[in-house]
Amino acid sequence: MQSKIILGLGFGDEGKGLVTAYHAAQKTASLVIRFSGGHQAGHTVCWGQQRHVFSSFGSGTLAGRPTFWSRYCTFDPVAFWRELRALQKLGVEPVFYLDALAPVTTPFDVQANRQSEKTNRHGSCGMGVGATYARMEGPHKLHAGDLREDQVVRWRLTSVKQYYEDRGVSLADAEELTQLFCHAVAEILPYVKIVSARQFFRTHSFTDYIFEGSQGILLDMDHGYFPHVTRTRTTSRQALDMIETYELPEPEVYYVTRAYQTRHGNGPLTNEHLPPNLHPTPKETNQTNEWQGPQRRSLLDLDQLQHALNIDANYCGNCTKHLVVTCLDQLSGKLNFTHHRQVFSVDSAVHLLPRLTTQFTSCLESYSPRSAALRTRSREEHCATI
Repeated sequence: MQSKIILGLGFGDEGKGLVTAYHAAQKTASLVIRFSGGHQAGHTVCWGQQRHVFSSFGSGTLAGRPTFWSRYCTFDPVAFWRELRALQKLGVEPVFYLDALAPVTTPFDVQANRQSEKTNRHGSCGMGVGATYARMEGPHKLHAGDLREDQVVRWRLTSVKQYYEDRGVSLADAEELTQLFCHAVAEILPYVKIVSARQFFRTHSFTDYIFEGSQGILLDMDHGYFPHVTRTRTTSRQALDMIETYELPEPEVYYVTRAYQTRHGNGPLTNEHLPPNLHPTPKETNQTNEWQGPQRRSLLDLDQLQHALNIDANYCGNCTKHLVVTCLDQLSGKLNFTHHRQVFSVDSAVHLLPRLTTQFTSCLESYSPRSAALRTRSREEHCATI
């Protein structure tokens, strides 16, 4: 039995879905656990002839692996319903376990989030995640366990609606959205197993527990560059809490970065005066949208990578660590990066390891959007080439 934690080292979009799918394919009795963020994640997986962007399911779903959606993640029944139908059109019938204590996002949270973002421009994706977490800090709560009873759902929605109206949020089409939400809940209940997390992990056993992170460490609510942060913890902290609480195997951590930096939304991004030399990427998941604008790109910054690694070292301690570099196939030429504000070029991502103070066991390289093509290079391989 093994636990693996998949984390992004930047501002999201690093390739965590690809890495999760890679590990899920290794063992048939694997469980993918979402432990941070929520339904705003967009993790692209290419599996055989299928391609899907996972938001409300774990990225091992196309490989037939079940998802456990923890209390650390927001759950949106409407978004889940839409994605479920998309997966069913691909011939996929997901197995999905939902922690009864997970916070539930309503259409009112989404409206409030988007109205706020038009004013603040913090870089939100407009999916209601931050608004949900803020609302759940007070008495106007809606948990996944409440979804079992239609009348309870309607009472809770009335409370949520009042919460926003008291704060001056203009809620359009409230009755229609209430009906849509209740209909979505009724549609998804046959496909969702709402469980007590403690009981679930006591009675279910898997060979691999794959903790799929959301966004990146540099967006963490405690460590990111405020106010351009997410309202969740994107380090290994919450995964490690679950591993300790439910007595799961000790983890290895896989830190993921693209071969260049990206940021979708406002906030600091180093090296923007040094754009990477890339092939066209027409299948980029994160396209320009009203809330975040275009995806921003720049040369990889090893000082920012090391900063993110140092942040997570406060939580993961002596865990075995691996570096994963994705999107290498998108580069036109060598891998260029900055270190201490100087520009360097290398032929392979494994040559980054000596410049980072974190001790990695291996470096995994991705030259393809397909997770099956991920290849591992040991630290010794670097030593043999210098």
